[in-house]
Amino acid sequence: MRVVVITGASSGIGAALAQALASERDAVVLVARRADILRSVGDKCGDHAQTIVADMTRRDDVQRVVREAVGRFGHIDVWVNNVGQGITRLPTLLTDEDIDEVMRFNVKSALYGMQEVLPHFKERGTGQIINVSSMLGRMPFATFRSAYCGAKHFLNALTATFRAEVQQTHPGIQFSIVSPGIVRTDFGLNARHGGPDSRQLPDSQSAEDVAAVIVQVIASRKPDVYTRAGAHDRVVSYFDALAVDP
Repeated sequence: MRVVVITGASSGIGAALAQALASERDAVVLVARRADILRSVGDKCGDHAQTIVADMTRRDDVQRVVREAVGRFGHIDVWVNNVGQGITRLPTLLTDEDIDEVMRFNVKSALYGMQEVLPHFKERGTGQIINVSSMLGRMPFATFRSAYCGAKHFLNALTATFRAEVQQTHPGIQFSIVSPGIVRTDFGLNARHGGPDSRQLPDSQSAEDVAAVIVQVIASRKPDVYTRAGAHDRVVSYFDALAVDP
């Protein structure tokens, strides 16, 4: 039985992914801070679901998640770093606390997950870490999401360099980036300093659509995947428009 740990699993993409994988008879370990909501998602996923209340911005909590997941199922096959938080603030107005918080939620939570599950994967010689990034980690076009753009760029670079380092000695361990655009979740409403409701923005997709792409990434083990057709071409066009030859 494939065992998948999903952080940020109480709602949005994480909850949708948990239910999609459970429907394929995978065992899912659901991690979030909100116990009651997390338990509700776990109940929908059936007997092979484990819920762990934990704060993924605390390294000791991440270590506990690894221990409890392995203790319940014997191993972990896939670890999905899905914790994240938006921030609504123009770059000229950013404070030290803004930067610290956006890095804590969007980078440190993933860093801790990668570092703490990696010894288990190395021991097994296989495993996959999936980091949920964003189109804003490719194209920093939303000025009011300035620090979030920067954090997701950081996450992408960290994922790529982890992959390059680890695969020198353990080629069976994959690090994948998944980059959604606007998703119809509570992301906008929960952003630091508030923000527009993501459900009201144009050109959005559902959490279930993103979850379906992540299920495919688990099957294919591709290193870098967008969740919308044409997204890659949009990124190329964005940078082509800015590029100037020396």
